[in-house]
Amino acid sequence: MATAREAFIGTQLRGRRERLETAIAEFGATAQLIHLLQDVDAALERMNNGTYGLCDACHLPIEEERLMADPLIRLCIEHLTSDQQRALEQDLALAARIQNTLLPKRDVTFGDWEIHYRYEPAGPVSGDYCDLLNVGSDRGDLYFLLGDVAGKGVAASMLMAHLHAIFRSLVGVGLPTHQLAERANRVFSESTMATHYATLICGRAGRGGEVEICNAGHCLPLWVGKDQVRSIESTGLPLGMFSTTEYTAEKMQLTKGESLFLFTDGLIEARDASNVEYGGNRLASTVGKHHALPAQGLADACLQDLSAFLAGAPKTDDLTIMVIRRLV
Repeated sequence: MATAREAFIGTQLRGRRERLETAIAEFGATAQLIHLLQDVDAALERMNNGTYGLCDACHLPIEEERLMADPLIRLCIEHLTSDQQRALEQDLALAARIQNTLLPKRDVTFGDWEIHYRYEPAGPVSGDYCDLLNVGSDRGDLYFLLGDVAGKGVAASMLMAHLHAIFRSLVGVGLPTHQLAERANRVFSESTMATHYATLICGRAGRGGEVEICNAGHCLPLWVGKDQVRSIESTGLPLGMFSTTEYTAEKMQLTKGESLFLFTDGLIEARDASNVEYGGNRLASTVGKHHALPAQGLADACLQDLSAFLAGAPKTDDLTIMVIRRLV
């Protein structure tokens, strides 16, 4: 495990130990509290002797996302008992249901816009972030957010939920997108470990076709028109790298029938059985060919082309796309 992660988990464990000692002093040395304290002390001891994060049974590294979710675990998935595996499966199923409740409606018509997205986790849960928010401002703006937390599995899904909460709490202030990204970055940086970060598109669409986009290190969104498909350049570092990062926003005016196509890297980095990458050029060609389709149609055409490209090869990463189309 990386030194920064180990230092972070060590700090968390020592904090747990202090809270347990306080609880024992206040409520007495119950069997449960003593057992928890012994587990924390054992984990700290494994850190001291260099065996932390290794499975007690096979001595190979335990899955990182599981360690981040529970720093006291001592067995990899392969060496869990059947009862423990069933409990883990139930926890993952519950986490997936909770994550689904955080997603917005798949099809939204708002003023001059229609929006459709597709959210496809590689496993039970996803580290991709997707949201649509109407804050009821006088201008009737619609905020759209799409991002990707570094990593996979439960730990990434927990950070996705954290991002969801941050933006839900901040967006009602009505800030420009670059200031919204700056505040969210500060909160995310100060509340997560140094090795965690997230790429993000933070955008706002107005009722007259005006769009403002702030890009925090994410895959370049596409502006899809009748005559051209062009990338909208990145404007800043991913969230969580530095707490004082400044961002700028790109402003544009979409006309009737034009679309924005947003996506995570699970799309363009998908590989077929020969290890050939789908890539940005093929994506741009596909969306350009189908530019006249409504939002859902354009998303479907892209996913159909991806499926034809993969020809049965498995997807190995979370995949999310969002299409925002100007209607009038």
